[in-house]
Amino acid sequence: MKEKIQQMLDDIESETRLTRHLIGKNALDERVLNAMREVPRHLFVPEVSRHFAYTNGPVSIGLGQTISQPYIVALMTDLLSVKPDDTVLEIGTGSGYQAAILSRLVKQVYSVEIVGVLADKASERLETYHFRNIKVRSGDGYLGWPEHAPYDGIIVTAAAPHIPQPLIDQLKEGSRLVIPVGLPYSYQELLVIEKDLNGEINTRRVLGVSFVPFTGKHMESEKGRCAD
Repeated sequence: MKEKIQQMLDDIESETRLTRHLIGKNALDERVLNAMREVPRHLFVPEVSRHFAYTNGPVSIGLGQTISQPYIVALMTDLLSVKPDDTVLEIGTGSGYQAAILSRLVKQVYSVEIVGVLADKASERLETYHFRNIKVRSGDGYLGWPEHAPYDGIIVTAAAPHIPQPLIDQLKEGSRLVIPVGLPYSYQELLVIEKDLNGEINTRRVLGVSFVPFTGKHMESEKGRCAD
């Protein structure tokens, strides 16, 4: 197992070097890499697919959802630029893996999953494996989780056609939202949205990505709208 984990980390470092001109750095935060090393990825994929758990690619978790490629998980976590006392929001719990990675880096993680079955399974899995600082609920991620806002960071693990305004509203000043934006099964970009201390929004495009689509009634009602 140690060899598989090390190979995963080597693959992440290799992809980081290959994309350094896009992501603006030669190496990811060591804290992020340590979290990737410590969280057993194979526990978050279906048993039938566990031989793929540490390969540098996405893995299906059923119901049309995936666990993202390790490099993308590490990159998005790095781009969020969180601190140990932070509270973060994740939209799209999926298997719970991204939340588990974040839990090693921050004080509290809140995660919203629109598919009720996945939310229940992820919550049970995270509890079983003692990830105590994560709370999961089933709901429409477009709306965020306003009860615990504002957040020191928000991460979205599904591609939205535009940036949901409630997530911008729930982002603390001086913090970041990391989100893939684009049409389903078309070109998507990973964006870093930073709200400065004056509440102004700055957007940075990082690189092209491929994510499952953001779902929910708000996405359905606003299909014609595109990101800036």
